[in-house]
Amino acid sequence: MMKVIIAGRPNTGKSTLFNALTGTRDALVHDRPGVTRDTLSGMFCNRPYELTDTAGLERAKSGIAMDSTNMAVGAIERADAVLFVVDGRVGLMAEDLDWARLIRRKTKAPVLLLVNKAESEKRLGNVHDFYKLGFGAPNKISAEHKSGFDAIYDFLDNIAGDALLNNDDAAVPDSRLRIAILGQPNVGKSTFVNRVLGQTRQIVKDAPGITRDTVKIPAHFYGRDIILMDTAGLRRKAGVTDDVETLSALKSLDAIEKSDVVILMVDATRNIENQALGIAARVYNAGKILCVALNKWDLVEPAIRDEKLLRLKHQFTNSFHQIIKPMILAVSAETGTGVQNMFRRIYEQWDISSASVPTSLVNRIVERLVSERQPPMSRLKRPMKIKFARQTGRHPMRITINVGGASDIPESYTRYLRRGIATALKWEHLPVVIEYEKSDNPYD
Repeated sequence: MMKVIIAGRPNTGKSTLFNALTGTRDALVHDRPGVTRDTLSGMFCNRPYELTDTAGLERAKSGIAMDSTNMAVGAIERADAVLFVVDGRVGLMAEDLDWARLIRRKTKAPVLLLVNKAESEKRLGNVHDFYKLGFGAPNKISAEHKSGFDAIYDFLDNIAGDALLNNDDAAVPDSRLRIAILGQPNVGKSTFVNRVLGQTRQIVKDAPGITRDTVKIPAHFYGRDIILMDTAGLRRKAGVTDDVETLSALKSLDAIEKSDVVILMVDATRNIENQALGIAARVYNAGKILCVALNKWDLVEPAIRDEKLLRLKHQFTNSFHQIIKPMILAVSAETGTGVQNMFRRIYEQWDISSASVPTSLVNRIVERLVSERQPPMSRLKRPMKIKFARQTGRHPMRITINVGGASDIPESYTRYLRRGIATALKWEHLPVVIEYEKSDNPYD
């Protein structure tokens, strides 16, 4: 698949262009320069190309800016095509010339020069100055208004050729398992992603708030193709005063909906905080598989590890009742301990949650549960009759029970049925939904 890279100085509109071309809002957009730090990939909304948004290229010799620039340069080196974005309102800058020379040194891939923010001719600088960059005629676009994109499509289609455009694989739905990594700042999410990938793909610093975008990264790990979603750290609302951090947090929570599995990463050297339990509740309510990763396990004293693990599991289980048996695993992103076992367990649960259970088996389980504990009488003292049960959904697992007579079955009895069904079908780690369907009276 052709890899297309968006490059340029900070605040030229690269992330806005990425969102417009992919038809998403995956890239965080803000007027402040330097918001994008990691490289962010996605698919064109109408082309079989992979598009990558990079951090703004900066002259920095240390710190996050240097790491972000190095990652952007690495992406340029691997590119099949480069979209070099400049700011048409500001005009040609000395930094534009510097980075144009760097791009020519680092890649032989074709480069398309895009003069962004060109929605108003009156506000444009001297567009002809951009010829000095050596990338041919400048192409005026407006990423915000999605205008001028024909030049981009023509440029890429000519590189790819008709064979790639007619590739039937582009229409095949993406079946890769999407795994989002969530947690508070500085619990080791990006270190974990780098460990799985076997390379430094995400910026890692001993400070909170380094990751800002939700970064989707294709990977092959432990025998399966997956998509890892590294997210920004989530802090308590009271501690969030910056609007960029607010946007990052919203994107992190949105990643739950877009994932199949959520790894909730917590610091094993501390107790589980209420915020982590709140995130777990969101994951469950969204019908996603939850795995709680007790990271930094290598920093826990060996003599107290067994006691610590039991205490943390007890704390989580007692505080979070929605899942019968939460999947809580000790890992070390730094050393790799427990990482493969975690993915083995996650894959097992995904396979279980993808299966359909025979209706006869579901009915036998429900009949046994009802015989062991009869449904209570309704508020009107009418008997509740559970007649028929079947599986009606996956991800989350959904059981629909056909009932006659009174249908106001109390939540306590629903929890009893959910626990019994989940235990019998080995769904203890999965979100399970019980629904009731009222039987029609044929004599009404």
